[in-house]
Formats: sequence, C-alpha cells, structure tokens
Amino acid sequence: MERIVILGAGESGVGSAILAHKRGYNVMVSDFGTMAPKYREELDSHGIAWEEGGHSDDLLNGASLVVKSPGIPRTAPIVKKIDVAGIPIASEIEFAGQFYSGKSICITGSNGKTTTTSLLYHMLKEAGYTVGVGGNIGTSFARQIADQEFDWFVLELSSFQLEDMHQFKADISILLNITPDHLDRYDYQLSKYADAKLRIIQNQKEEDLFIFFEDDETIAQKLTEMRLPMASASFSLNSHSPSALAKVNEGHLDVSLAGRHFVAPLASLPLKGRHNWCNMMAAVLTTLRVGMSHRDILKGLETFEAVAHRLELSRILDGVSYINDSKATNIDATRFALDAYEQDIVWIVGGTDKGNDYSIIESLVKEKVKAIICLGMDNSKIVAAFQQSGIPIVETDAMEKAVAAAHGYAKENDIVLLSPCCASFDLFQSYIDRGNQFKEYVNAL
Repeated sequence: MERIVILGAGESGVGSAILAHKRGYNVMVSDFGTMAPKYREELDSHGIAWEEGGHSDDLLNGASLVVKSPGIPRTAPIVKKIDVAGIPIASEIEFAGQFYSGKSICITGSNGKTTTTSLLYHMLKEAGYTVGVGGNIGTSFARQIADQEFDWFVLELSSFQLEDMHQFKADISILLNITPDHLDRYDYQLSKYADAKLRIIQNQKEEDLFIFFEDDETIAQKLTEMRLPMASASFSLNSHSPSALAKVNEGHLDVSLAGRHFVAPLASLPLKGRHNWCNMMAAVLTTLRVGMSHRDILKGLETFEAVAHRLELSRILDGVSYINDSKATNIDATRFALDAYEQDIVWIVGGTDKGNDYSIIESLVKEKVKAIICLGMDNSKIVAAFQQSGIPIVETDAMEKAVAAAHGYAKENDIVLLSPCCASFDLFQSYIDRGNQFKEYVNAL
C-alpha cells in the first residue's frame, strides 16, 4: 500500500488525509505544533495515524509523497529533509486535483480573492449549477471531493498554495492584482512573489481562459515576458481601454465576451468601491464564459451579500457607519477601502507590520481621514508616517479602547473604518478575531 505523509493538521491537511485514506493510501499525519481536538477526533474516527508536537525520525520512511500545508515554508527543516530524501511534495490542491473530474475556476491576487471567490460561488449556485467552493476559504477542496461530485469548483488560491502545484490545471484562472504582501517568504522580492501568483496559469491550454487586471503594472510587466497558450480576457477601470473586455463605463459594468454583452448600473449592485468593481468584472467575465444567462448573472450580483471582515457594515449608530475591514492586512487593501467612501473617515489602523510603505496612501489619508486611531503593540511607524499631516492621532493597545476613541471623534454621516493595513497577530488570534472584537465593541456602544 502506497504511503503518504501529510504535514500540517489543519483543515487542508486533515481533508487531504481523509481523501487519501478513502482512496486506499497508508496515511500518516504529522503536525509540528498542537492539533485542534476536533481534528484529532476526526482522524481517530477514520483510523488515520497522527502525531503532534514534532516530527518523528522515521516519519518519511517509505513515503512516496508528502502533502504539505501551505503555511509551512520551503525553508523549514522538515521540508529540507524531504528534499534531501528526494520525496515529491504537493499541495492539497495538487493532490486532490487528480481525483477531481469536474471543471475548476481558480482565483488569486493580493487582494479581493475571498470576495471574488464567494461571489462566483454564489452566482453559480443561484443559477442552479452543482458547485463547490474551497482552497484558501472554508472547507478544504480535498475533503469535499472525497464524498461529492461537482460540475464546477471555485478555488481561492494563495501564493503559498500555488508554490506546490505542478500538474493541476484551472479551466478558468483569475489574477486580480499583485501588490507587495508576504514578501518575507520571497526574499523581499516582489518579482518572486509575482512568479508564485502567476503559477495559476500553468498547464492551461488553448481551450482554457485566463482573466486578469490589465491596469496592474506588475501583471502587465510579467505578461510581456510570457507567451500565453490559452485565451485571455482583461478587465480595466479605464473606460477608454481598447483591449479590456470588461470595464466601468458611465456608471455601468460593461462586459463583453465571445459575442455576448452584459451591462448593469453600479448603483443597483450591493458591492461598492473600485476594488469591488474589479471583483465583479472578473466574476461577470467568468460567468459569461461558463454560459450563464444575463438574467442569472444580474440576479447573482444583486443578491450577493458582502463577505465578513471585508468592508462589512457592522452598525449604523447616530448616523455613523461602522465598517469592519479587518481582512485589509496590506497597504493596497486599505487604499481601496479609503477610496470607497466619500464621507469623512475615522481610521483604525495598526498591528504587526509587514513592511508597509505608508507614503503610498499619504495623500489619500490627508484627503479622507479626520482622525487616526492606532491599534497595536508598536504604533511608532504609523505615528511617524502621519504625525506631520495635522490629523489627530490616538494610540491604543486594545480593541475596546480603539472603538471608544473612534466613537469619540465620529460625527453624523462619518465612517469609522477598521482597515488595519497590518497582520493581526500582535493583539489578536487572527483577522477574524480582530474583526469580531470590533463588531462586539461597536454593538456595545
């Protein structure tokens, strides 16, 4: 019986283990840290061997494949040991893909992945397609295809997941944008990060489709170095672009593909802001390619509800809108958030810095923001970046304090915007924990 080692016992790893077990492999799951109790119980219920708190010396003996969690970098000692042993490494998507016979829509980008993935899943499901959603969101791809069949599967893919994909192919691939993020994993070189993102188009053939944001300078530069064997379609915020098949034109989404044309007024659609216009253009190009009717595409757009922690309206109190954008963990995401509103903004920002260059948004902050509420263990970089702006700055080290301070500055018709620009791990378990605490304290006002 062929032996597979699963590194990492989160949702991705456990899903892969269940799929491998059901396909007749001898499976061993190994986690360097501590496993969640629910995953221990689940592995036990399937009779799958596991270990935690480190990797045993004989872990790799007889292994023909290692399925690695995307969070484990190639520099980890266990990965170096695998490389020396000459054992192939695959991601969950790569491994599970060999057992999937349906079609796939794969989405990546520095920002907007989850919204676009969730939107496409909603649109296809509402139109009656048998569709799944997974990857970097929700239930793992491997777990779902272990028990179900799908006509389409919508996959959100991070650069980490793409690193260990080799043979898997997207029928439709979407590259939303490339901006500096996770550069510590890529030797602080944007080009290496971009190369990882562009792995989403590998193996695509002439009959497949690649959708991309043509306004993104990094994408445009990379594509000049490549020959694309598949069909491609771009979207743009420039209404006069001669090459874009999807654009925003006189307040409307205006999308054409293969002789089909879709137009809808932005005012009638629930997703707001230029970044969401991009997400919707990518989704409409995709659904036109799938073959959805104009009516079903419009219905899907109109009935979609914003994803939690992504420009999520948490509450309106005394005419002040409290917006939870906790997922905005880099400069570009926050730039889109600030640009989405016309009202004065009280901005809650801070956390674990990822090499941010705040000069990129300096002029936008001066134009839009009436007060800056810093939320982090070390706010010095943010204070230094904006202390000459004339905007009041308050430093806090807890969400309750940040919400209280923002509430004090906000007046009727203002926006209180949690858009941190930073990772959450200095004060919170995750961006979800950060966003949930924001909503909790806002609702307690």
